Amino acid sequence: MPPAKKTTRAARPKQHRQKPDVWKLRLYVAGQTPKSIRAFANLKVLCEKHLKGRYRIEVIDLLENPHMERGDQIVAVPTLVRDLPGPVRKIIGDLSNTERTLIGLALQPVV
Repeated sequence: MPPAKKTTRAARPKQHRQKPDVWKLRLYVAGQTPKSIRAFANLKVLCEKHLKGRYRIEVIDLLENPHMERGDQIVAVPTLVRDLPGPVRKIIGDLSNTERTLIGLALQPVV
């Protein structure tokens, strides 16, 4: 039997993180307020630019489904929850600060 080959850290192949096939996003809102509408519009623009064809947005209106806030522990609306890829991330607000939103979604590195 040949001797076991030692693998050093440098010799190990780098594990590249694969981008997920689909980003699952949930946007919690409270009715059709201007802020909620703006949050959805801003999210749609960001997704089309950075995740085209690889995202799914679920809008949850807490006025119609108040029990839905418990699972994600929503404390303010609008709130965006990124389920996939993990870990779960939350962004509160109308998502108008593009740079902050991209960093929050981990689509842009923190500089």
